Amino acid sequence: MSEELKTGETAVRHHKNRHLYERFEGLIGVLMVAAIVVLAIGLIYGVVTTGDSTPAWMR
Repeated sequence: MSEELKTGETAVRHHKNRHLYERFEGLIGVLMVAAIVVLAIGLIYGVVTTGDSTPAWMR
């Protein structure tokens, strides 16, 4: 470092994101929520269009 640190200051070096999860850390949560929403919409659509919530193999 070209500048000297003043008394009481510490140098903080951030680590590189080495793992795939760490690279997309913020995106993973959003994708999980989006997947749950899509599955819920598909479930509701299936129940509405068939008119029956019981699967065919259980009737």
